[in-house]
Amino acid sequence: MSDIDVFQRMSEIAATPQFAMVFGDDNELTRKVVEHREWLKSIRHERPNPEVPFRVGIYIRYFNQTKYENYLDYHRKQFADTIALCPKWTLVDFYIDEGATAPNMENAPAWSQLLDDCMDGKINLIITQKVSNVSKRTAEVTLCARLLAAQKKPIGIYFISEDIFTLASYYRDDLKDPFFLPSPDWEPLPDTEEEIRGYLND
Repeated sequence: MSDIDVFQRMSEIAATPQFAMVFGDDNELTRKVVEHREWLKSIRHERPNPEVPFRVGIYIRYFNQTKYENYLDYHRKQFADTIALCPKWTLVDFYIDEGATAPNMENAPAWSQLLDDCMDGKINLIITQKVSNVSKRTAEVTLCARLLAAQKKPIGIYFISEDIFTLASYYRDDLKDPFFLPSPDWEPLPDTEEEIRGYLND
């Protein structure tokens, strides 16, 4: 089965929601987003290759608004069955945060654990249904994608609904943009809580 067939089936896991971004009066940003969407429609999309031995973490933002009590179990089974179609992939774990809307990342414990597992080398591909599952702040998602891609062994995110794979070749230049990355001369804050509070109160 081709990677296109795999991800077409993956997109049937749940009803595909509309991806809406509200920018208020920022006409320039809105124009750029519209142009980017049109550009995405004009290219052949790249998706995670089933022939690459990915270690996969599935991120689910769960809010039961269906009449089925076991909907989460069904949702997990659909993901597991789809991953099983890629023999070289290993499903490491499910990471599930509950809530109707995406939080800020710092309030999503399962997402934080998923990132920790990525940095520990346990996972090199994250799959989730849509961008807004991760954060309501697009800048956070961009920062996260760049930090993961900047690792010695790059880590990708695949967003099913938007059909976005962060390690696609057409994103490589953007991912190398150092704007969001820490400056080499930055020094980390100390680990002790008292010292951190001291820095914050200066």
